[in-house]
Amino acid sequence: MREWPARRLIGLEEKAAVDALFDQAIADGEAFGYGGPSEDTFCKEFAEFLGGGYADAVNAGTTAVYVALRSLNLEPFTEVIVPPISDPGGIMPVPLLNLIPVVADCAPGRYNIGPEQIEAVISPYTSAILVAHIAGEPADMEGIMAVAKKHNLPVVEDCAQAHGAKLNGKLVGTFGSVGAFSTMFGKHICTGGQGGVVFTKDEEHYQFVRRCSDRGKPFFMPAGSTNCFATLNFNSDDLACTIGSVQLKRLPGMVESRRRSAAAIFAGLDKLKSVSRPDEPAGAECSYWFLRLKFNKDAVGCDKATFVNTLADEGFPVAPDYNSMPYRQEWFTKRNVLGTSGYPWASPLYKGDPNREFPCPNAVKAIEDHLFVYFHENWTDEDVQALLEGFARMEAKHSI
Repeated sequence: MREWPARRLIGLEEKAAVDALFDQAIADGEAFGYGGPSEDTFCKEFAEFLGGGYADAVNAGTTAVYVALRSLNLEPFTEVIVPPISDPGGIMPVPLLNLIPVVADCAPGRYNIGPEQIEAVISPYTSAILVAHIAGEPADMEGIMAVAKKHNLPVVEDCAQAHGAKLNGKLVGTFGSVGAFSTMFGKHICTGGQGGVVFTKDEEHYQFVRRCSDRGKPFFMPAGSTNCFATLNFNSDDLACTIGSVQLKRLPGMVESRRRSAAAIFAGLDKLKSVSRPDEPAGAECSYWFLRLKFNKDAVGCDKATFVNTLADEGFPVAPDYNSMPYRQEWFTKRNVLGTSGYPWASPLYKGDPNREFPCPNAVKAIEDHLFVYFHENWTDEDVQALLEGFARMEAKHSI
C-alpha cells in the first residue's frame, strides 16, 4: 500500500508565534483573551488579503455563516435560498434564525448553485441568498449577483472551502454583501482546531457584524449605550489568531501549489477515458479544497463505487462522491430544529408552503457523475503520477 504524504499544516513558525504569545502573557502576568492585538492584526491582514474591507474573527465556520446571516437583520419566517450541496453547518444557521431554507438546484454539471436555479425559486417571501463555493470552485457569482440585484436581495457567500479562489480575477467572498470563511484544521488555513472569519467591504455593516458576534455589545455606538440586541458570544481569541496570522502568509503559496497539482492531474486525465476534468465556470481560478473529477461510467465495465472503492481499499485518497445534501438529512426532513415545534416551517407567520419539496435533479446527477480526490498543497509530482497510474490501472482492469 502506497504511503501518501502528510499535509503538515502546522509547523515551527506557528509554534514560535504561540510560544512568544505565552512568553508575553507569563512576563506580564496577564492571560491573553479575545479582542487583543493578535486578533486585531489577524483581522486586518485577512481583510487586506481580500483586497480591503473589514474582517471579524469568530470561533467556527458555521458560526461565521450564522453571524453573516444575523448581520443582515432579516425578518423571521422569510425565505433564504440555499444550495443543495453543502456542509450541513452551512445551512443549519438559516432555521436557527427562524428563517426558512429554500433549496435551489445546482448549475448543470457542477456542485455549486446557479443563477437560473436561484431565480426559479425566488418568491415574494425571499429575503436573502446563501451561496456556497464547494470544493474551492467559485460559483457563478456574476450571474448570481445580477439576479440578486434584479430582486434587491442581499447575498451571503459561504467560502469555507474556497480560500483564495477567484472568478475573473476577483476573490470569492468579495462579491456579496458579506462573506463567511472557515479556519478549522482541515481547511486551506487554520486558526487551530476551529475558527472562522466574517468579511464585508462596508464599514457600517462591519460594525453590526461585531455586535452580532459578541452578545449585541454596543461597539461603535455612543458612550453609555447598552447591549442592543440578543445574540451569543461567538468570539475568536488571540491564541487562535496568532496561529492564523502565520497561516495567512502561506495561503497564496498553498493555493498555487494546489493549482499546479490539479493542472498536472487534469493533463494526465487526457490519456484516460474513465475519469475526466469536470466543467468549471469560465474565468474560474479554483483553490481546490478537494478535487472533483467526472466519472465516465460508459467507459468502464463497473459502477463508480466499485471503481473508486477498490482504489480506496488500496489506500488511495479517493471517495465515490461528496454526498453532503443537507436538505435530505433527518434534521431537515423531520424539522428537528427547535424542540418538537416544527419551527420555523410550522409558524403561522410563515406564508409559504411548509411542505415544499426540492427535487434538485442537477445536484443529484452531479453527485452521481463525479468522484473526488483528497489532496493538498504538499503533493509532489510523484504523488500526482501515482494517482494517475491508479486510475489507469482501474480503467484497464474494468475495460469493456
